[in-house]
Amino acid sequence: MNKELMEALDILEKEKEISKEILFEAIENSLITACKNHFGKADNIKVEIDRDTCDFLCYAEKEVVEEVEDDVLQISLEDAQEVSKKAKIGDMLHVEIKSKEFGRIATQNAKNVILQKIREEERSVIYNQYYEKEKDVVTGIVQRYIGRNISINLGKADAILNESEQVRGENFKPTERIKVYILEVKNTPKGPRILVSRTHPELVKRLFESEVTEIKDGTVEIMSIAREAGSRTKLAVRSNNPNVDAVGACVGINGARVNSIVDELHGEKIDIVNWDENPGNLIQNALSPAKIVAVFADPDEKTAKVVVPDYQLSLAIGKEGQNARLAARLTGYKIDIKSETQAKDAPGFRYEDYVYDDEEYEEEDYSGEGYEEDYGEEEYEAVEPEEAGYDEDEAGDAEYDEEGSGEAE
Repeated sequence: MNKELMEALDILEKEKEISKEILFEAIENSLITACKNHFGKADNIKVEIDRDTCDFLCYAEKEVVEEVEDDVLQISLEDAQEVSKKAKIGDMLHVEIKSKEFGRIATQNAKNVILQKIREEERSVIYNQYYEKEKDVVTGIVQRYIGRNISINLGKADAILNESEQVRGENFKPTERIKVYILEVKNTPKGPRILVSRTHPELVKRLFESEVTEIKDGTVEIMSIAREAGSRTKLAVRSNNPNVDAVGACVGINGARVNSIVDELHGEKIDIVNWDENPGNLIQNALSPAKIVAVFADPDEKTAKVVVPDYQLSLAIGKEGQNARLAARLTGYKIDIKSETQAKDAPGFRYEDYVYDDEEYEEEDYSGEGYEEDYGEEEYEAVEPEEAGYDEDEAGDAEYDEEGSGEAE
């Protein structure tokens, strides 16, 4: 039994996660390559390795002839009978080849074949390992800056955090541990190329899935998400259990759950609102913390008209229109926001036009799909901040409200 070879294969299997069968095939191919280098051809060379003992046999299939014309493919009757006394003209005889007789160059080539196969399989194992984690969140260690990109070590492979996928204002130091979202894993000749992101909305979604047990077991669902990385995220959630409060589950006791995610995102604000199949109610929730007087939503046109109190207009629009913009992305509706004064001054205004009627809404007309990667054009209409008497200092900062939305600073 070849104990040394067996031990070496066991170590390789554990450290590199390469199966023994692949290693056995690499050894077989290396011996065939060595024979080709030694004899000039290897068409009739066969290699057999016992998987249990690691004993191997290398032999050549030769035809027994009276006069040898090619000593690689043929053997004389006299020489054949030394191997087997029963040999006769026309028989195919297995002649053992002693691998110890190979020259230095043939041996080196055989070694290179084995090493090359091990490297290829190692890259393949790493690629498969991280390909399974694509569209998921992993923890990495910041290594160094490559220009404006960042190299992040994920354990067995390095990932690239491109400048376009970095949150503006975030600065990392070498050896710092951060969570990143794996965008794509490509297989290249030099090994897997892994692209990661800190700006993708799915990063927030995955963090909630790992932090909130109710989301992980399916009791609470994240129905939609809209994010402006580094600034604010809006999340619409719904509970599949009437005894479980979806928003409360995501916020946690004293905000523990949402605060841990906010800390990971370096202070990004998070609004958590209740999902509602009724578009009018959903839009009202999405625009929180602003108070809404009335909503009229058109499921066919995917548009909505919203009336808010005069003093709430700047809060509903948000700083630089952020609150209305995120609400539009969250709901998928084009939102037109007006104050009560502006609405009353509008031609033909009647309050009853802004009262949402459930009977006009059919569930199949509304798609509650979540984030779409390409936001496209602006998805809301709002009055200009100057017209609304917008004040940046008044906009957007509100504490968590148990009735509707959650925000953590």
